[in-house]
Amino acid sequence: MRFTHAIVRPPSVTFADGITTSGLGPPDLGLARAQHRANCLALEGLGVSPVELPPDPAFPDSTFVEDAAVVTAAGALLTRPGAASRAGEVASMAEALRPWYPEPARITAPGTLEGGDVCEAGSQVFIGVSERTNAEGAAQLAGWLARQDLPATTLDIRALPGLLHLKTGLSWIGGRRLLAAGAIAEHEALRGWEVIRVPADEAYAANCVAVNGSLLLPAGFPRTRALLAGLGLGIVEIEMSEFRKMDGGPSCLSVHW
Repeated sequence: MRFTHAIVRPPSVTFADGITTSGLGPPDLGLARAQHRANCLALEGLGVSPVELPPDPAFPDSTFVEDAAVVTAAGALLTRPGAASRAGEVASMAEALRPWYPEPARITAPGTLEGGDVCEAGSQVFIGVSERTNAEGAAQLAGWLARQDLPATTLDIRALPGLLHLKTGLSWIGGRRLLAAGAIAEHEALRGWEVIRVPADEAYAANCVAVNGSLLLPAGFPRTRALLAGLGLGIVEIEMSEFRKMDGGPSCLSVHW
């Protein structure tokens, strides 16, 4: 699937009030906005047209638009975030998607699902059961995907250290290759895939985004970059320091199709 559009939202004045466990200190809002703009320019350079929503101070985490929707080649689904403070983000995502997907599917109670727990790998989708996505939400998504003839595999990641979402430690990098960090690289659900391990001290780089033949990779992880370049993959580095402080990675910043 070649991507042509991406929904994005710059961080608002309340960005530092969002949920975080990073322990890296408060983000610099001006720098975060500059990094967000650079990410949008990187997407444009890869042939994607960003659809920019206005900053929303009512929802400090709303710059992480990925968690509010799942979009595949066959349709769109609105999530039901497991973090109660983020529930209101879904309504504006529905409006943003309406010109392309006027009747998206929805996750309903008691299911919870956040887009960061959904790793689309070509014709296969991996769904993480986490502190934010429960088994019911994962089952609803798997059923919706099955109706699109997209097979789904569910992984319970709650016992794996350092994983807020599935894509915190797992990304598709094209073909039958996955980029993974830590214990998730050994998960039996990944058998049959070529799993590329990031160095232990560069685990943050496991979250990257495959876009139109290139990878958006967080800057500052030279060994991971060299590993991926050695596989013949095109790399576009983006600065993510301020989003990392708020537990966000490159995939968190867009919903693309």
